[in-house]
Amino acid sequence: MTAICVYGSSSNTVDPTYFDAARALGAAIADRGDELVFGGIDIGLMGALANAAKQHGGRVMGVVPELARDTPHVFAADEVVYTPDLRTRKQVMERRADVFVAMPGGFGTLDEVIEILTLKQLTLHTRPIVLFNHRDYYAPLVELFEHVFREKFASAQHHRRLYGVADTIHALFSYVDAYQPMPIPVRWS
Repeated sequence: MTAICVYGSSSNTVDPTYFDAARALGAAIADRGDELVFGGIDIGLMGALANAAKQHGGRVMGVVPELARDTPHVFAADEVVYTPDLRTRKQVMERRADVFVAMPGGFGTLDEVIEILTLKQLTLHTRPIVLFNHRDYYAPLVELFEHVFREKFASAQHHRRLYGVADTIHALFSYVDAYQPMPIPVRWS
């Protein structure tokens, strides 16, 4: 069983097509026999993702910051881990995951995906990271990365390999299934 950590929005106000994509991703994770590791909240895209995974017979692990313990929004996962803060939450999710997927999301999602990319750049892990580019959501971020490469703040040759970009769930899992870790130098010139 592959543990797939998915970052995503907890907003209920986004376009319904994002919810459809989250449900489809949750169902696909379960149908593959993989485990979903996520932020443990039962609202927004996170809730849609986890509910679909459970409805399809998947195993779900939620990692919830202590500040949310007493809210009605904690997902009834197979395993719920409470952490003292958001930083620890990210560490628990990172340790548990074999794969990282970023669904569309806000500042929290961006924080999570940038941190996991940075940890990979520093060679602290070699696991696949995929930006789920539904509705071209991550195109501006990918363009920012290209700007970073053009301005030589990172190496296009090496650091473009830190992540994959997938517009569909099929492409996402094709990337994950074909993924081979490649050496990424910590320093480059």
